[in-house]
Amino acid sequence: MKVALIGASGFTGKAIQQELTNRGVNVIAIARNPVNITDAAGVTKRPANVNDVAALAEAVAGADVVINAFNAGWTNPNLYQDYLAGAKAIQQASVRAGVSRLIVIGGAGTLQIDGKQLVDGPDFPAEYKAGATAVRDYFNHLKTETGTDWVFFSPAIEMHPGITTGRTGNFRLGGTTPVFDTNGRSVLSVEDLAVVIADEVVEPKHHRAQFTAAY
Repeated sequence: MKVALIGASGFTGKAIQQELTNRGVNVIAIARNPVNITDAAGVTKRPANVNDVAALAEAVAGADVVINAFNAGWTNPNLYQDYLAGAKAIQQASVRAGVSRLIVIGGAGTLQIDGKQLVDGPDFPAEYKAGATAVRDYFNHLKTETGTDWVFFSPAIEMHPGITTGRTGNFRLGGTTPVFDTNGRSVLSVEDLAVVIADEVVEPKHHRAQFTAAY
């Protein structure tokens, strides 16, 4: 199996690449600057700008699955526009390259409580609002895609570098609502996020659907 991983040099991308290669999956690791991609057996580095659909389609050609771990940068003043454009370009490139399976790493803001998405809640952090809104609006666009077997993964509400649980493989999957533990927290390490995604790559269980995971 061969997986094209876009955003391989990022926080989630690095963890996903490591988990996939540890399982013997060949990875086409794609980033704007490939020097920032971790070297590993089974990894082929390719440079690509997410806004160049033709170049991106060439980069992902031959993959069985495309994973979109693209992040336009939380401090980017044009975060909303840049994420939305980049995510749509990745989707277009996947279709152009004939890769029918697309896994998108989304955000917790699209999860719902009582029918209301978290991003629309009054307590949603203002510093993440633009990025979360872009992810939500892209998700709405993705749901109109008819030629791709897509899956949209929304991480736990708490999924950031400060989570030091590491790789446990001991999490619970959910659908469109957050998974909470007995303390009312929704938490997942990036290493276990990578396990979730690698599991979905090697044994697909979700098709044209959103899902989540947490402890």
